[in-house]
Amino acid sequence: MILAALAALNVALAGPWPALAGSEDVVVEGAWARASVGTSRPGAAYMTLRNTGNEAVTLTGIMTPIAMMPEIHRSTTNDKGVSTMAPAGEITIAPGESVAMAPGGLHAMLMRLQEPMNEGESFPLTLTFSGGGKVIIEVPILKLGARGPEG
Repeated sequence: MILAALAALNVALAGPWPALAGSEDVVVEGAWARASVGTSRPGAAYMTLRNTGNEAVTLTGIMTPIAMMPEIHRSTTNDKGVSTMAPAGEITIAPGESVAMAPGGLHAMLMRLQEPMNEGESFPLTLTFSGGGKVIIEVPILKLGARGPEG
């Protein structure tokens, strides 16, 4: 019950507010993840990263205590309808631009889960940028079939 209340508060606070740690030029909006079926399959997190500064910022990695192998991945579908997924490497965000992490595209892939991702809970995710800047966000976990931050 307390976890559900905290998750609801996190969803309410996940709006377009600057992150409280790390680069003040990066704003994280609409962070969310789907509940997982146990720990045998990877999880994923989604969000939009907005660079409010005057210089490009480069996302170099992610960390979270719930996954031993968190990475930024990109899903693509070719002209024959075949989808593939691979590590995306570093992501550079130009000044005044945004990068969306959404199902079917860029996303935070959470491999080797250490605990199930349960609906109504949340987890911390640290975004690391070139130059050592970090942004720590709290990612609310929505229902298994969620399609966006509104559920």
